[in-house]
Amino acid sequence: MLLAARRYAAQVGGTVPVAPTTGAALRFIAAAIGARSVVEIGTGCGTSGIWLLRGMRIGGVLTSVDVEPEHQQLARKAFVDAGFASSRYRLISGRALEVLPRLADGAYDMVFCDADKQEYPDYLIAALRLLRPGGIVAFDNALWHHRMIDALWRERVDDGAPADPDTAAVRELCEQVQADERLVPLLLPVGDGLLTAVKQAG
Repeated sequence: MLLAARRYAAQVGGTVPVAPTTGAALRFIAAAIGARSVVEIGTGCGTSGIWLLRGMRIGGVLTSVDVEPEHQQLARKAFVDAGFASSRYRLISGRALEVLPRLADGAYDMVFCDADKQEYPDYLIAALRLLRPGGIVAFDNALWHHRMIDALWRERVDDGAPADPDTAAVRELCEQVQADERLVPLLLPVGDGLLTAVKQAG
């Protein structure tokens, strides 16, 4: 279950599970839109995938992409432990920016991103292609360890130092979301910040 997925993450290191509040928000969003098809960028060891699967419709399929095959093996175990049939998920190993172009346009209800922060702006571009109208994209770590503030999503660097590449990429993402007239955004102050946006029709 969720505890098992967290234990797996602790064993392998290098992956941080979503906070319980973030997971609950993901489950709520998936349930609210009746998600049947969801893309997850960054499988980790299965914690966020379990939350998403719990919110999705019965029979819905989670497509999860991760560059680390070992993580996906542990995620598969976590999904089995949580009682999900193998038909409910497909795990694709590889770099997200190489895998996502192979997925169908407009075929997904939700895209959740929790992987390489420096690729977040590119994930948004990919998500807009993958999502149906009314679909939702969500990014974890949008507050990025309190380096971002939600009023204008401007960068806050306490010591005045130049932004590191991850912080700069998260800031660029927030600016992209704000500027795109196709999106209705909302920054949820759960976990380390969950930036969500609805893709409008037209």
